[in-house]
Amino acid sequence: MNRLFRALADATRRDIVRRTLVADVSVSQLADSYDMSFAAVQKHVAVLEDAGLVTKEAHGRERMVRGNLARIRQAQLLLDGFEELWRSRIDRLDILLAEGDLASPGT
Repeated sequence: MNRLFRALADATRRDIVRRTLVADVSVSQLADSYDMSFAAVQKHVAVLEDAGLVTKEAHGRERMVRGNLARIRQAQLLLDGFEELWRSRIDRLDILLAEGDLASPGT
């Protein structure tokens, strides 16, 4: 998960994931979409591939990049767990604060 969130920390990589979840895109097409070199885009794709967020397949001379929805879902489940944990803690804090208001003298 650390690799996944490090990979998603970059706006360009998040955009590449977004594009590749909609449709398969060649590395060349991705490179045309950004104001950076082909090599820089390849490096971004490599980071995403290492994190399991995309896969790359050869189709003739082109390398097609496809987003990995299953990996995104794994991250979502982890984040959902954190959300549930923090909502529970906030709910308990609200209860404690409400109890404190009732126990305060002069109320």
